[in-house]
Amino acid sequence: MSTTSVPRGIPTRVGVLGGGRMGAGVAHAFILAGADVVVVERDQAAATAARDRVESSLAASVERGSTHDDLPTLTGRLTVSTDYDDFTGRGLVVEAVPEDVDLKVAALTQVEQRLAANAWLATNTSSLSVDRLATSLRHPERFCGLHFFNPVPASGLVEVVIGERTADELRDLAPSWVRDLDKTPVVVRDAPGFASSRLGVAIGLEAIRMLEEGVASAEDIDAAMVLGYKYPVGPLKLTDIVGLDVRLGIAEYLASTLGDRFAPPALLREKVARGELGKKSGRGFYDW
Repeated sequence: MSTTSVPRGIPTRVGVLGGGRMGAGVAHAFILAGADVVVVERDQAAATAARDRVESSLAASVERGSTHDDLPTLTGRLTVSTDYDDFTGRGLVVEAVPEDVDLKVAALTQVEQRLAANAWLATNTSSLSVDRLATSLRHPERFCGLHFFNPVPASGLVEVVIGERTADELRDLAPSWVRDLDKTPVVVRDAPGFASSRLGVAIGLEAIRMLEEGVASAEDIDAAMVLGYKYPVGPLKLTDIVGLDVRLGIAEYLASTLGDRFAPPALLREKVARGELGKKSGRGFYDW
């Protein structure tokens, strides 16, 4: 593994729990910034898939010329594992497992047991309460949300979510880490859906209702937002990219905390029940 030191403020040794699309993207971002990163997955097959995702993403960055490092140098900063003990000695670990409260609480508790008292812990949740996730932690003051956006390599935004017990030091550090990753931090307090998911889901759900009511086609609804409001991608195509199941889960959580205005449309539930989850399944509101 490379012993390259990080020339900026991010920890030199970072861990990522979960090597799916989001976790792989988080690992990619920290590797490009110079950190040595370990990605821990549930089993060897998942770990191998995670390595492939990260290495493919790093290769694309080299091809685009968005890094001065060559591919062997970058991949030398990556380790994949199935052992939580490999988080020992990491200065920061970012949890990126699926959006399930119980799963995340259990995972975060397991990670914290391996960390030094001066290490930092973060969750990549897109909507779940940071304070709720911190309930089983011994050091909730060393915990915050780092909500990266999909796809991480192309996104310039990270939402920094500050819990009630997040230490002042971390309130200052986390945005600086984001800037060190060449991204822009948006700092929000812990609230249902934060800022980005709350607004993004509201627009996405309304777009689904419009399609359900026959107001316009998916293509025309998306074109209205892309051409009229300069969105980079329309809300229905974005839902396909994020995953209809993911968006449904967020909507259900927001409906339970903020009220019926976030109640998922029947069309969204029907598509998820049919396995039409968007890009990852080959079909959602579009065919991929």
